[in-house]
Amino acid sequence: MARLESRRPALTLDTEVTYLKGVGPVRAQHFARLGIRTAGDLLRHVPHRYEDASTVQPIRSLSPGMEATVLGRVISKGILPTRKGLRVFSAVLKDDTGMIEASWPGQAYLDRTIQKGDLLLAAGPVRFFHGRQLVPREFVNLGADDTGTAGGRVLAVYPATEGLSFKVIRGLVEQHLPVLLPLVHEYLPPAVLAEAGVPPLPEALRLVHRPSSVAEAMTGRSRLAFEELLFVQILHRRAKALAREPREGRAFENRRDLTAKLKASLPFELTGAQARAVREIVADMTSPHRMHRLLQGDVGSGKTVVGLFAAMLAMENGWQVAFMAPTELLAEQHVRTATRLLAPLGLAPVLLTGSLGARVRREAEAVMADPAPALVIGTHALVSDRARFAKLGLVIVDEQHRFGVEQRAALGGKGDRPDVLLMSATPIPRSLALTLYGDLDLSVLDERPPGRQPITTALRAGTARGRVLDFVRRQVEAGRQAYVVYPVIAESEKTDLKAATTMYEQLAAGELAGLRVALLHGRLKGDEKDDIMRRFLAGTVDVLVATTVIEVGIDVPNATVMVIEHPERFGLSQLHQLRGRVGRGAEQSYCILLGDVSPETAERLRVFVESEDGFEIARADLAQRGMGDLFGDRQSGMPGFRIADPLRDEALNAAAGIAADRILAADPALERKEHLALRRTLTTQFQRGLELFRVG
Repeated sequence: MARLESRRPALTLDTEVTYLKGVGPVRAQHFARLGIRTAGDLLRHVPHRYEDASTVQPIRSLSPGMEATVLGRVISKGILPTRKGLRVFSAVLKDDTGMIEASWPGQAYLDRTIQKGDLLLAAGPVRFFHGRQLVPREFVNLGADDTGTAGGRVLAVYPATEGLSFKVIRGLVEQHLPVLLPLVHEYLPPAVLAEAGVPPLPEALRLVHRPSSVAEAMTGRSRLAFEELLFVQILHRRAKALAREPREGRAFENRRDLTAKLKASLPFELTGAQARAVREIVADMTSPHRMHRLLQGDVGSGKTVVGLFAAMLAMENGWQVAFMAPTELLAEQHVRTATRLLAPLGLAPVLLTGSLGARVRREAEAVMADPAPALVIGTHALVSDRARFAKLGLVIVDEQHRFGVEQRAALGGKGDRPDVLLMSATPIPRSLALTLYGDLDLSVLDERPPGRQPITTALRAGTARGRVLDFVRRQVEAGRQAYVVYPVIAESEKTDLKAATTMYEQLAAGELAGLRVALLHGRLKGDEKDDIMRRFLAGTVDVLVATTVIEVGIDVPNATVMVIEHPERFGLSQLHQLRGRVGRGAEQSYCILLGDVSPETAERLRVFVESEDGFEIARADLAQRGMGDLFGDRQSGMPGFRIADPLRDEALNAAAGIAADRILAADPALERKEHLALRRTLTTQFQRGLELFRVG
């Protein structure tokens, strides 16, 4: 045994987690699914919430109307159906003082995860419904183990995975914390920590893992959140400084030739926000610095028109423009819009997509190879090796978050440092956008063009389903079209959700029989999806049953109804994007949320029902759900936020921005001795750091 122990490597933060006592190869594989591969990773795997067992109340003391936290053993459980078809999971909890029923409406799947004999720590309102009833907003299943709450301590709940419960993770962290903490060294300058008012790193990690109160845990969290915000602020500022280096020999001249003609020929007046964005873009393009700007606008705010003004400025200076969209259908829509608006100028865009025939593709590539001014609109085909621009001066990328960093960089590399305009229809509050896209200058379209009718939005209970579908039928019979959206593609034993495939068959044979109904979801091949959307656009499909694959799609002016079942399964911003698929024409449009939801969910959805302001909805969405959904799918090489929330941590974010400015003003390449540890951390953790702070 002594010989085996001697083979164990000397413990460092880089030691593979499999060598930690109590882990081994099998648990190491489970840890890998959580991104934990080293001892340092385990130390950085901080709790995602805390339950304060010191506030536990005796069950006997609970009364309707109060908020309560209880610790009780499950003595019975089951699923109760209601007259409205909603299935409710119910469990009776018992402590030394009494019993109470806990109820989870619409969460029948809990019957598979909560067992008789389990100890639950549950918090929520107490109501009167055939007696006292607890409706937990939060709960932690402690299994048969109550040692974690001994002495009324704060219970840390860690992100877990199948085969590795939060209780096992908590035990391993507590076991190794005394050995790992002394290996941690602070790398931020003391002055930075002092000004931000956050503790040093070793102390912060101790506080988040072993807090004596929730307030202590939040103090530790503030240091880790500040660190993430500082990293992002430094990377963005460095990227912006490099991207905006003076260009050699090119600054566009505002000749007011094509741009003035476009403005005079538009069949509508620009909104104040559009005019402001155009001025900001013109100022960028006529400066000696490379434009690197994000144009952010809500659904229907007129981003494409603003992009065309930028294109005309480049073309009247003799340069080519590449306009990239994520799908062929969206590229074709941009071509139709540009063709209509540029016809009075005697100009026509060129389309380049992967499905073009050989002859048409050769013609498009010939236009690109000619240095004459041109507007080429296309998909990722624009970044292929065959696509060569003779004189590319401006790159416009629509729905930029749909493209990887490499694709955007490849298109920008087609010319000699062309100006770049990124466009996004995902509303993000300005303070947050400045953090997420700090390496870009920001223009925001926060007005909608006049003449657009507001979309009538309503939440309807499951009992109204027949009436809602009758309304869909009447709209179709009046010559309109409709969407019916579901959160999942196929049914599953793990959920009670209606699924798109099953409901498509049911609707086509039942409530919507006789109408032309089609099914669209993400598992279909690309050409199948395009064919279905083209048929819907052409009017040969009346009702499109779909998943969120339509969230970002083409304009179908004749579509006037959007029905969304199980609205509780969507974020507010996602619902807003779905609603944006209707209201594109002159007819009154409707968005109907359909399903039985809890009072808390109904209150959450009220913001969406009562507002069409995407930025207001996004702010409410982030406040309610946190940052997880927004940062769940980060682009390659970019840092994500595991702990920080730029919207809620506004004071920390401001402090991080000030610190980043001071550090980079004094030491742009982080070459000074006091900043070497910071640079090493940046370049170790983030690929983007390697690009921006590489030596030499």
